[in-house]
Amino acid sequence: MWDGTARRVVVTGVGTISPLGHTADSTWDAMVAGRSGVGLVEGFRREDLPVKIAAQVRDFDPVAVFGKRQARHLDRVVQLALVATREAVEGAKLDVAADPHRVGVVYGTGIGGLHSLEEGHRTLLERGPDWINPYLLPMLIPNMAAGQIAMEWGIRGPSSCTVTACSASAQAVGEAFDMIRLGRADAVVCGGAEASITRLCISGFAAMKATSTRNDDPEAASRPFDVGRDGFVLGEAAATLVIEERELALRRGAPILAEVAGYGTTSDAYHVTSPMPDGDGAMRAMLAACEDAGIEPSEVGYINAHGTSTPPNDRTEALAVRRIWGDVTPPMSSTKSMTGHTLGAAGALESVTCIQALASGVLPPTINLEQVDPDCAADHVALAARPADVQVAMSNSFGFGGHNASLVFRRA
Repeated sequence: MWDGTARRVVVTGVGTISPLGHTADSTWDAMVAGRSGVGLVEGFRREDLPVKIAAQVRDFDPVAVFGKRQARHLDRVVQLALVATREAVEGAKLDVAADPHRVGVVYGTGIGGLHSLEEGHRTLLERGPDWINPYLLPMLIPNMAAGQIAMEWGIRGPSSCTVTACSASAQAVGEAFDMIRLGRADAVVCGGAEASITRLCISGFAAMKATSTRNDDPEAASRPFDVGRDGFVLGEAAATLVIEERELALRRGAPILAEVAGYGTTSDAYHVTSPMPDGDGAMRAMLAACEDAGIEPSEVGYINAHGTSTPPNDRTEALAVRRIWGDVTPPMSSTKSMTGHTLGAAGALESVTCIQALASGVLPPTINLEQVDPDCAADHVALAARPADVQVAMSNSFGFGGHNASLVFRRA
């Protein structure tokens, strides 16, 4: 039990499944190589869609992973979450059964089981209410990834779900971090998943004019901070971190991948979709994360930017960075140029990227950044990865509704 003293928190396991790979290592290798995961949409009719591209998790067979019966009862978003979590828990060598009441779950998503929602609605219209899947509602509600993770590993401690758009999984990591510091748990499985590449979701974002229409050149479509960017590319992924109280992790001989050092979160209170033009909310989140970590902003050696490839988001994030660091900014990149924008999974996926950058001494690039928009001036890691001896990394996530979250990680 917690005795009220300060508790440090470390990362002991990570797992991902993304458009770049089905594991954390394969995703990272593709990032360092500058490979795009964007292509023409597969799996449903795209001919009449204004946007025909996305960053999908390809070659994933849920029946092979879960068996036919279980796969039918899990929405794709939960399937991805469980795959990423299995990798993370195995890597952490976490024995939940040793004390299941002291392990928690915080898992985020922006939308939840959209595949199940659309399939259920289609069945209702075409076949009638008697044909609705009795598992429909449990499959589509956003908290079910957290619930299924708890059930698979017998986690009996605190369990919750963050649903804050594109900040969801960053806030999940931050809330899990606080949970351990406050003594409510000793270990937490945290992260997020998104699987919303459907006709409805693509059409909705296209109607907002938020997504790239570079259908003839998918791999070049996501180009954060570039003068020619025209919107984000929708992606899907899941990423899970196992985080633990440091002394307990050391005592059991767990692998220490990095330290979770700081968390800052703010609200723009400005607009449904647009960020505050002066970047104030984003700036305050970054400063709060640095203060929470007990560091000066000058100690941050790398920023994994939110960098969605939309004109207003990139401009305001770069402005917020310059308001803190002036003309000499930390090296910065947006790996959404390769993974697409994975919405509620992005913060956790990019947290894993920060951890890998700290461990490897390599900063992944922003691909397709051929000409930096003058309004986005910063020290961009453009086109190719960059070697760098970095001790502290920051991950930014900013979501619809004005939700801002920044996380700071320190090298193990």
